[in-house]
Amino acid sequence: MTRTPPSTAPAAAQIGPPPPFDPELAPTLARLAKMPPLTAEMIPAMRGARPAPPSLDDLRRGGAFAVEERSVPGPAGAPDVLLLICRPAAVEQPTAAVYYVHGGAMVLGDARSELGWVLDTALELGLTVLSVEYRLAPETPHPGPVEDVYAGLTWAADHAEELGIDPARIVVAGGSAGGGLAAAVALLARDRGGPRIAGSLLNSPMLDERNDSVSAFQMLGSPFDRTAGDTGWTALLGDARGGPDVSPYASPSLATDVSGLPPTFIDVGSAETLRDEDVQYATRLWQAGGEAELHVWQGACHGFDLFAPDARISQEARAARTGWLRRLLAR
Repeated sequence: MTRTPPSTAPAAAQIGPPPPFDPELAPTLARLAKMPPLTAEMIPAMRGARPAPPSLDDLRRGGAFAVEERSVPGPAGAPDVLLLICRPAAVEQPTAAVYYVHGGAMVLGDARSELGWVLDTALELGLTVLSVEYRLAPETPHPGPVEDVYAGLTWAADHAEELGIDPARIVVAGGSAGGGLAAAVALLARDRGGPRIAGSLLNSPMLDERNDSVSAFQMLGSPFDRTAGDTGWTALLGDARGGPDVSPYASPSLATDVSGLPPTFIDVGSAETLRDEDVQYATRLWQAGGEAELHVWQGACHGFDLFAPDARISQEARAARTGWLRRLLAR
């Protein structure tokens, strides 16, 4: 697959002031403002400062889910991949599944820590959740992370009967870096003739290594700003970043052909760095004849529903995702 040509940074005249934030997010923004910026030097400290992930017993939710971890074959010549499997205990027949890819700017995160809303939705709709633990950059640059995610997905589809899931109803989902990896895996599955993906659910996906849209400059100083994006993309791509050989399987916005992809849901905040690349990706899906649903949440910052899950805008965003999944899986 070829890639699009490099874009150029916007002229200063194109950039207005940041859109206003939702007032209900003010306490969250004040808390996030105290956090140090994500730079390469801060990666070890930020990894060490992250709270402990939920235990397997926490994820069982009092017996609502049967939870286990499996080590499954990774990419050729690479270590096994860990899958966290959460199956609703009250459902016996094969279920649809959400294959979840965690965020963390390619350098942080784990398979357990972002599953709150995913498990809520799984309980409501009777879904199995599979969350993949991929290797992180910079220790594992591209293509390691996306190949880990693809290997786990392939194993899950091949072992669907054993897992009690319907291989024709697997939705790949992810947030931020995980949303970018989920989009990349959809491209890989299409191009390799791999597992059938029923849909892609992308929350503020990190799609474009160029990191030079209007919103990327407009939102400097906001949560997950252009500095954090540069840190993540450089960790993933190293010296290849910005060059002619960056793969669209690393940076999906570089794909020249986005036709033939599964139905896609994209949501993003109006007041965040990734807004413009996400809106452009949805637009390109429509232009290619694809199916996409786009939500731009007015006043939302990056990760708003994770940092402020009780805010009204977060509740509305999660309800929109659940509604899309319900409609998609009822086809």
